[in-house]
Amino acid sequence: MVYIPPPQLAGDRPSYSDAYNQILSAHRRSPLSSASSVIMVVSPNVDALCASRMLATLFKQDDVGYRIIPVSGRAEMENVRDELSSNNDLHTLILINMGGRYDLPLAQWFGNFDFKVTIHVIDSARPYGLVNLFMAGENADRILVWDDGDADKLIEEKKSWEVLEYELKPESDSEDDDDLDENEQDEDLSDDEGDTGSPSSPSSKRRKRSEDSPRKRRRTDDERKTRMTWDELDHHELVVNKYFTSGTWHGQCAASTIYILVTQLERADNDLLWLAILGLTFQYITSRIPREIYEGYHSIYLDEVSRLNPQPQKENNHSLITINPDDISVRSTEELRFMLFRHWTLYDAMFHSSYVASKLGIWKERGRQRLTGLLAKMGFSIPQTQQPFAHMDIDLKKNLIQKLNDIAPEYGLVELSYPSFMRCYGFHSQPLSAADAVEGISVLLDVAEGIRMEVEIEGTRNGGEWFGGGRIWELPNSDKAGLKQQEKPVTANPADPTVGNAGNENDADKDEERKKEPHWWMKNFWTAYDALSDISALRQSLRLSMSLHRAIIRQGTSIIDKQDIKTMRSHRVVVLTQGPDLVLFSHPSILTRLALWLVDALRDRLTDATTTRLRRKGLPFVVACLNETTQRFTVVGITAASEFGDVRKNNFATTFFLASQKCQPGRAEFTSFDAAILEVEKSDLHVFLQELCNA
Repeated sequence: MVYIPPPQLAGDRPSYSDAYNQILSAHRRSPLSSASSVIMVVSPNVDALCASRMLATLFKQDDVGYRIIPVSGRAEMENVRDELSSNNDLHTLILINMGGRYDLPLAQWFGNFDFKVTIHVIDSARPYGLVNLFMAGENADRILVWDDGDADKLIEEKKSWEVLEYELKPESDSEDDDDLDENEQDEDLSDDEGDTGSPSSPSSKRRKRSEDSPRKRRRTDDERKTRMTWDELDHHELVVNKYFTSGTWHGQCAASTIYILVTQLERADNDLLWLAILGLTFQYITSRIPREIYEGYHSIYLDEVSRLNPQPQKENNHSLITINPDDISVRSTEELRFMLFRHWTLYDAMFHSSYVASKLGIWKERGRQRLTGLLAKMGFSIPQTQQPFAHMDIDLKKNLIQKLNDIAPEYGLVELSYPSFMRCYGFHSQPLSAADAVEGISVLLDVAEGIRMEVEIEGTRNGGEWFGGGRIWELPNSDKAGLKQQEKPVTANPADPTVGNAGNENDADKDEERKKEPHWWMKNFWTAYDALSDISALRQSLRLSMSLHRAIIRQGTSIIDKQDIKTMRSHRVVVLTQGPDLVLFSHPSILTRLALWLVDALRDRLTDATTTRLRRKGLPFVVACLNETTQRFTVVGITAASEFGDVRKNNFATTFFLASQKCQPGRAEFTSFDAAILEVEKSDLHVFLQELCNA
């Protein structure tokens, strides 16, 4: 067995704490080893980021040197694998939110690594690679999958996989006929006159096979008794294929897995608890887990919050008041489904909510009028709804929830809140909710650098740089100004060869420096990593998140108004080839956000062009966006549940793979760890979409 169950299911088996102690033992056996002996390879998402930060905290407490390597996709992972294969100090490799579906014990991944290296897999993506769970042998035993209890449920899959892997396959009829013909030929050719008697001659080999044929027949008969039948083979293949082709889904988040380890080690505190809450919240607001699973984990964390934090006096569940200047507690709260409503205006927060959009249809003038009418019916004047939430009248803020519960159901808004948490930061800042923190960290991972974004200046409406209402986003404490000063071109006099050569030398030096600079997404990773413990940077990122959501609403509204959605037999398709935000949506994560908004907004609102009946509810979306620089399309597939808050398995992993096989080799590549995201050459997109309809 090469998977580690959680402590509540482990019994006499090793659990998370045993795996962690194994890492400590390996490190202490080689105390002179460098930080390269323990390496965490981390996927660039909020859950993996929080899990790596939690593990880093534990390693610091135990004086274990470590190194973190962010990896964006399979190609990067292969490069890291090649680099680590020559690392003689390495004894522990931890894969966070990646690698679970790859056959890691095989030679193409880590099968050729030194046997002292142990690979720990902490991945929330499903399905697992069955090789990682059930393969036996020294090479497989060092692959330790930190499971959440799913592997114990794979009873039929384990049995079928072991039969297919280790049992003898049935012989085909052609093989039986070949054996009979071979035996007859051996008998006829045993007395050939041309036989030289040499052991290496073909005739001697035939005579030897003829002499051994009775024994061979007996061995073949015995093998037939132990071989599976064709019906058994078909059954076992069907069980395994059903497991892999039923779709992709997500299990326990990586941050929750590490927090269970923390509780086993009795080191739980508010900092680690908050990181675990962020990982769970990220899964929920990105539609990776359904409401019922989220509420199950929420009840567990609610007990932890009560255990680690003294209960304040009962206040409004949406209160952002810190008890005292040293208050760094975590509190429970009810979170509204309005985007960043504590930091935005109430109107903008509701306008940019996918849930409100789906119920009111805010992309139409009538929908915006309904939103204004809802606020007016609640007793909120237009000036009140157009100023920051923190500056609204206190009475209006206190009565907001009650008024929403009384009036919003008339507009179909019946699930406006869900249970969540908030974190206090003492005198440094007002408290921050988990959903807002996840939005801030996510936007830093996606667009902190690499994309030009304009953000609104607090206290003004965004009128652009020229009118003083907005500014171009730059990272806090950024040294871009210095870089711009250094990158001024050298003006060379054509008549002076010395100056010209100096310019060429400088250009060559700059090219080398650019090659050494990390990719923009790596800079974003470390910016987001630092923001987990820097409330000032995190609050600044909320302005960037607002700009991103404006772009999503702008693009989504344009898609609906221009009727760019094509409905196929089993899914809907949107192809983006032009627009001011094309560079932004060529990023897979941002394109996924747009697809999720379209799914939520149009869940019940797309009508047939020829009839008045509604199309089938819950059709999935395929959204493609052109990257004009590479002339390739980024394609994202998102499944749609029929009810808000429900989550279905994503079947695009299989259909994308089958459709990509019809494209020319190398023109369709899976560049992400998500199998429902890939890149396709511009000329092959039509073929890919056509095959997707036939799959």
